[in-house]
Amino acid sequence: MSRALRWLGGFLGALVVGLLVFHVAVGRAARLQPPSVAVPEARATSSSAGLRRFESSYVRRVGSILQVGLVGSPEAIGYGHARLLYPEMVENEGILLGRFKDQVPLRLARSLLLDLAQLRYRAVDRQMSSDRLREIAAGARGFQPDPYADVFPTFQRFVYLNALYDISLSFEGSPLIGCTTFTFDGSATADGSGLLARAFDFEVDDVFDRHKAVFLVRETGKIPFASVAWPGLVGVVSGMNLEGVAVVVHGGRAREPQASGEPVVHALRRVLSEARTTEDAARLLAEREPMVSHIVIVTDAHGHSAVLERAPGAKEAVRPLPERAATTNHFESTLSQDPKNLRVRANTSTLPRRARGDRLLADLPPGTPVTPLVAAKLLRDRDAPDGSPLPLGDRRAINALIATHGVIMQTGTRTLWVSEAPHLLGQFRAFDLRRLLAPDYDPEHDQQTLDSIPEDELLSSGKYAIWKEHKEPQK
Repeated sequence: MSRALRWLGGFLGALVVGLLVFHVAVGRAARLQPPSVAVPEARATSSSAGLRRFESSYVRRVGSILQVGLVGSPEAIGYGHARLLYPEMVENEGILLGRFKDQVPLRLARSLLLDLAQLRYRAVDRQMSSDRLREIAAGARGFQPDPYADVFPTFQRFVYLNALYDISLSFEGSPLIGCTTFTFDGSATADGSGLLARAFDFEVDDVFDRHKAVFLVRETGKIPFASVAWPGLVGVVSGMNLEGVAVVVHGGRAREPQASGEPVVHALRRVLSEARTTEDAARLLAEREPMVSHIVIVTDAHGHSAVLERAPGAKEAVRPLPERAATTNHFESTLSQDPKNLRVRANTSTLPRRARGDRLLADLPPGTPVTPLVAAKLLRDRDAPDGSPLPLGDRRAINALIATHGVIMQTGTRTLWVSEAPHLLGQFRAFDLRRLLAPDYDPEHDQQTLDSIPEDELLSSGKYAIWKEHKEPQK
C-alpha cells in the first residue's frame, strides 16, 4: 500500500510540475506585445451635473444609458475611454470572470483552460489593424490599477475582449444565436430613407443591458459614427454613421472558425468609419478574412438593404433585401447547406422567429409608412408564428426577454433609438446623430429635442416584475 501511495504521490507531483512548466512556457510563447503608444497626461474630471470629461471626450447619462463621446486619434480614444469608464469596465470584466469561475470551480482547471485558450489565440492580434492595436494599447495603459492583471496582462486581455464575439461564436452553445432584425427600404418609410430595427440577444448578464452605452466616436480622419454596446467595447455590433449607413451583426454558424483574422467588431467599425453606401460596406467587408462565420445586415441613407453572409475561407455572399424583410440567424445563400447551418435551423429558435417576423411584416397595413414606433412594436413581439401567445421568456419569441439592447436606426434623419433596461421593455431613448456628432456639440448644455418611444405595457403594468420574481432559471 505504501508503495502505491508513493507512486501516486510521485505521479501527482510530476503532473503538477508538468502543468506548471506548461503554464510558464505558454505564457512566454503566447504573450501578446503591445505597440508603443504615447498617452495624454490629463486627468478625468466630473461636474455637479454628473458629466465626466477627459480632454475632448466625455460621459453623461441619458436616462439609464451612458452617452459616451470619444474624440481624436486611436490613442486618445482608447486612453480616454478607459479613464472615463474605468468603474464600469471593472464591473463588466468582474462579471465575466465570475461567470467563468462559476462554470469552472476548480482553479487548476481554469488555469489549464486559460493556457489552452491563449495557446490557440496566440496570433489573434496579427490581422488587427494598427489603429485598433494602438487604441487597445492606450486603453490598457488607462485601465490602471488593473484588478485582473493576474489573469492575463492588461493589453493581452483587452485584445481577447475585442475578439470575444468571435470566440463566443466558435462554441456550439454560443449565447449569440438569437438576434432578430427588421429592415425597410425607402418605399416603406415616410421620408424615403431606410429603417433598421434590431434586437441584440446576448444572454450573459443583465449588467450589459442595464449599463449599455451609446458611443459617439469622432476618430481623426474617419467618418463619425455611433455604436451601441457596453463599457469596454468601442467596436461595433450595432451602429450607424453620419453618412446614414446602419449596420448590425447576427451570429451564424458555418465552416471552421479561425484563431486569427479581423474580429467582427473591428470589421463593422471599419465599415462605419469609411462606408457611404451599402455597396461600400460589402466591398470593405470583402477585403479581410473573418475569424468566424456571421451575418451582417446593412441599410444606407438611400434605403438600400442587404444581408452579407460571411465565413472563413468562403466568398462573401451578398443578398439584397426586399422592401420589408426579417433576418434571424441562419444562412440562406451559398452556405445554406453547410451542416453547421442546418443544425442551427434544426436546434435553435431561428426559424420560428423568422416565420413570426415574416408574418408581422405581411400583416402591416399596405401603403402606411413604417415609423420607429411600429418598429419598436415588432421588436417587442412575444407571440408564436401563428399569432398565438407564447409563455414569457420563450426562446421562440422575437422578444424572449434576453436582449442586451434594442436599436432602431432611421438612416435618412440619422436618428437612432436605444432601449432602456430591462431588455426591450424600457423606453427607447432618441439620439440625433447630426447634433451629437457635430464638432461644436457641448454635452454640458445639451437639451433633448426628440421624443422617446414609451415603455412596453408589460413593464408599466408590473407583469414583468411578477414574472421575473417567479420564473424558473432558463437552461
